[in-house]
Amino acid sequence: MTRIEHDFIGDLEVPANAYYGVQSLRGKENFFITEEKNNQEIYFVIAFAYVKKAAAMANKELGVVKPEVADAMIWACDQLINNTEKYRDQFITDWLQGGAGTSTNMNANEVISNLAIEHLGGKLGDYSIVNPNNDANFGQSTNDTYPTAIHLSCILRSNVLIKAAEELRDALYAKAKEFDQTLKMGRTHLQDA
Repeated sequence: MTRIEHDFIGDLEVPANAYYGVQSLRGKENFFITEEKNNQEIYFVIAFAYVKKAAAMANKELGVVKPEVADAMIWACDQLINNTEKYRDQFITDWLQGGAGTSTNMNANEVISNLAIEHLGGKLGDYSIVNPNNDANFGQSTNDTYPTAIHLSCILRSNVLIKAAEELRDALYAKAKEFDQTLKMGRTHLQDA
């Protein structure tokens, strides 16, 4: 089963139970470059949810998004943060794309909007309840959200990165010790050092 969603290009069939929408599908179709989806990096999905949650909280406090809509989006972000594996398959866009990550940003906006819509008792794709552009993306730019999510995902993943750096350090020290008796002339830019 499918539902019909509309964007500036026209209508497109979206799987009826999908939390992503028409813009995510367009991004998937137009930027199928690396064949590696954003969902392969779980910390990136979580990081994007944190970025969007912060925006929803700020927009609620500023009164620029209806409180019930902001609360539903905050709830949706918490679902992505706490149940990432459940929704991982909803992040369908490629890592590499044109437009500085616009398709990835809209993928997150659509998933968050549809989770919020469902939470409020609506049907997936009924963007009159929570709109991916006007609510989930209010006051944001992809040029801010995408790199912020990348940086935050590195921080969230720091235990893995630190462990890898420590393993690399230990391997280099082991090689240094293994070859510490080997004499070699040092050369810098083809000159004796």
